Amino acid sequence: MNSEKHIKVTGYSNISWKDAIVKTIDEASKTITNLSSVIVLEQRANITGNKIVEYAVDLDISFKIEPFQAAPADDTDNM
Repeated sequence: MNSEKHIKVTGYSNISWKDAIVKTIDEASKTITNLSSVIVLEQRANITGNKIVEYAVDLDISFKIEPFQAAPADDTDNM
């Protein structure tokens, strides 16, 4: 059976929404294996002096769940 887990992650960039998406996926891939898809849930920006100064994205990132594998039995003699 194949299963996926979904997490919501918020990323930021001072360059663009695309940069925020790419950087957030890159950061997530450092601690989560088997990333499989991303959905952009929301995009927004902070404005200062009529200029966008920070782009933000909310992402739904999914990754495949590995099947459970029991640890091998310890066959050593404990006496």
